[in-house]
Amino acid sequence: MSDTLQSENRQLREQLAALIDEARRNEEIMRRHQDFDLSFISAAGFRELIESIFAALSTLSKLDVVTLTMLDPKYEIRRILQDLNISLTEFPNLLFLQNTKELGALKHMKLPSVGPFEATWHNRLFPAAFTQPSSIAIVPLWRQSGLTGVLSLGSLDSKRFTTDMATDFLEHMALIIAICLENVINIERLKHLGLMDPLTGVNNRRYVDQRLIEEVVRTKRRAGDFCCLYIDIDHFKHINDNYGHLHGDDVLREVATRIKAELRLSDTLGRFGGEEFVVLLPDTQLNHACMVAERIRAGIGNRPFTLNPESLHVSISIGVARMDTLTPDQTFEMLGQKMLTQADEALYQAKENGRNRVQVADQT
Repeated sequence: MSDTLQSENRQLREQLAALIDEARRNEEIMRRHQDFDLSFISAAGFRELIESIFAALSTLSKLDVVTLTMLDPKYEIRRILQDLNISLTEFPNLLFLQNTKELGALKHMKLPSVGPFEATWHNRLFPAAFTQPSSIAIVPLWRQSGLTGVLSLGSLDSKRFTTDMATDFLEHMALIIAICLENVINIERLKHLGLMDPLTGVNNRRYVDQRLIEEVVRTKRRAGDFCCLYIDIDHFKHINDNYGHLHGDDVLREVATRIKAELRLSDTLGRFGGEEFVVLLPDTQLNHACMVAERIRAGIGNRPFTLNPESLHVSISIGVARMDTLTPDQTFEMLGQKMLTQADEALYQAKENGRNRVQVADQT
């Protein structure tokens, strides 16, 4: 065999090997695409989806830092997380923005942007607490409602994301993640609607009863403190009789709004029916619960309610109780209901003692 023929055969073998390697790489890329899609689509809830996003991108894609920034102007998503008992400390790479202005020029981005990390533009998506990458991919998440968030991928390798690389995979991934996020959030919204009082927009009794047991279990596990407030609007029948039920509804809504303004994101406010509200205060000692109750009482009683064309003075009475020690003959549900009963009895005492006051339950 001549040297020329041998050289041609060698070249053909090298070309064939290169084609086989490329086919294997493409197959691997396709399999990774499918793995990504399946991990996101199969997620049954918000926690599982967030875990899948960070695990899949950090592990399968071998990235050094991944953050997901979500637009949440009304704190709706964060309240959903709170309802699901998902603490933001569990997902430090899950970030929230109040509006698109905080993204600067990035708010107009429609397609993924890849290239070197530039602190001026990208610090908001990669806070100082995280590893500062050398190269990044900024992937906007768009749905029909507009920009819902930004997925940010970072690598210490300056050549990992370069300005000349194709972004087809990133665009596909962005669409899948945006759809999955929208779906799990909408599912949680639907669940929440069934646990919400339609008049005041706060939780209903069913939700509070459910959350009460969860908080009792959590408090006992952590050996913490747990208190509750039982709230009733004073002379509410008089308001309905003299101003009408529509204005009575306005008072209920405003009372709920003013109570909520004094609470933490971790607290739970629910309407128990009529003019009664219950507040659950986890990780709260009795003296602090009394301070919260006084703030709520003052916030309602010290500022008139506007009922066009009139203004109305409204006051409330509040009973405060702390969770007792669990005894062998009690269930968690019984312990929670006992605390509610004690708060309700304290509320009755506040009414008996002249209303517009806070009364602590006698738990001796």
